[in-house]
Amino acid sequence: MSLHTDRIRMLNDELRQHLLGGGAVITTGIAELGAEAVKRLVKTIAAFDDFCQANGSYQEHDYGVFEFEGTQVAFKIDYYDKSLTFHSPNPADPSVTERIITIMRADEY
Repeated sequence: MSLHTDRIRMLNDELRQHLLGGGAVITTGIAELGAEAVKRLVKTIAAFDDFCQANGSYQEHDYGVFEFEGTQVAFKIDYYDKSLTFHSPNPADPSVTERIITIMRADEY
């Protein structure tokens, strides 16, 4: 693994585990689970560690799918430029990158 990938993974883990260094979005399907379920889901995502070829093939910890209280859930971290208009020119550099984690039902992906 490269230092570049290690840095991206560390920044993604900060967002996923602590909601630091970026923004978070939930879909309508997740919102429909209710506020208490969303709180539990955020904690579940923070503890998620099943990063394998199917869940984040680039070893960046940017994607995962799992079952949550009977619902298949996915999360995805995307890298944008600071204006949130284009892709980040360098996802390893937080000075030019806005990370957004989207939490959705798997069927909404």
